[in-house]
Formats: sequence, structure tokens, C-alpha cells
Amino acid sequence: MSDVRLIVFDCDGTLVDSQKLIVTAMARAFADHDLAAPAAEAVRRIVGLSLVDAMARLIPEAEPDFHVSVAEDYKAQFSVLRHDEALQEPLFDGARGALEALQAAGFLLGVATGKTRRGLDHVLALHDLEGYFITLQTADGHPSKPHPAMLEAAMDEVGASPAETILLGDTSYDMMMATAAGAGALGVGWGYHPADELIAAGARHVADHFDEVAGLINRMLRV
Repeated sequence: MSDVRLIVFDCDGTLVDSQKLIVTAMARAFADHDLAAPAAEAVRRIVGLSLVDAMARLIPEAEPDFHVSVAEDYKAQFSVLRHDEALQEPLFDGARGALEALQAAGFLLGVATGKTRRGLDHVLALHDLEGYFITLQTADGHPSKPHPAMLEAAMDEVGASPAETILLGDTSYDMMMATAAGAGALGVGWGYHPADELIAAGARHVADHFDEVAGLINRMLRV
């Protein structure tokens, strides 16, 4: 067993509340293609997937090329809207304190997100979080969650074993990714999928607040 302990965070719905920005950008992308905006709940359901996979879920009757086109439009809309102060992606309460506590306790930290690297870099810079994470895995170079590629790459990059790795996320896709990679799955209750779905997808525990995260991680790893 490795002595490297790695905690990998999802981004949207776990570290930052990006719901308003995502829903607004999606509505504009759909409007550009003469489509009615999807319901906010439907959009929340696909957060965490790579964009083309997300569009396939939202517009199942459309052809693959159309999914790609809408995904590209969404990226363009998102890039513009993220500079709107009314649509910023705020950190969830307690996030920074949890990162600081875990880092001080000797854990290595990483991110595995359906965002592009450009989008993730923007969030990390916005909240001055660049110094916390040793590995950053994004949708640019990996299959969509719940495929385990992102988490496996994070473990390989830092030399962590699955037994010493925990994925923290808010969606069933995160929990399934962790399980597929052989890592621990820790759900959070403040994101986009309900706790019962996280448990059904493989979460060993679901935290209700960031204050609970360190204790649950220690419990899972028997620190």
C-alpha cells in the first residue's frame, strides 16, 4: 500500500456553486439553435458530464453532430458569461478551510472535473486556489465521467494507490467514477444530486457540510 494519501475534488457543485452560470449559458446555447431552454433541474442532472455527453442527454433525439455544435456554442456562451459579476462561481461555505486543513494534515489534493482546463484555471485563479492542488484532471484529455480515466491519471501522477485515494463529489457520476477506479467515494450533500442517489452510486458517506469532510476522510482511511 502506498503511503501517499490523495483527496481528489470535483469542481462544479462540490467546490464552487456554478449552477446559475451553467443554467444561463445552457439557455443561451439552446436559444442560438432555436431550442427551448431546458429546465434547470434537467441541467443540474448533467453537471459533471463532458459537454457532448451532456448534450446527448438533454437532446437525445438530435444527431451527434448537433450535440457537438450545441456544446461548442455552450462553451462560447460560458466563456463570455463567466466574466459577469452576477454569474460568478462562488466557493461553497467552508471549502477553503477544508482544503487548508487537509493540506496541513499531509494529504495531497487534486481536482477531477468535467470542466475544460481553461474553465478550471479560471475558477482556481478567481478564488486563489492554485496552490492547493498537485494534480488537475479535466475533460480536455479524458473520457466523460463516470469513466475512471481522470481519477486513474490523478493517482498515477502522484503515485497514490486506490486504497489511499478518495474522490469527493456531488453527483452519481463522481461516485461511479471513484468506484470504477477502486478509490473511496465520498459524496457531498450541497451539490446537484440527492444523497440517496450518491449512496446508490457507491458513496460510503455523504457530508452535509465541509466541516464534516476531514473527519469522514479520516474515518474512511482509518487515519
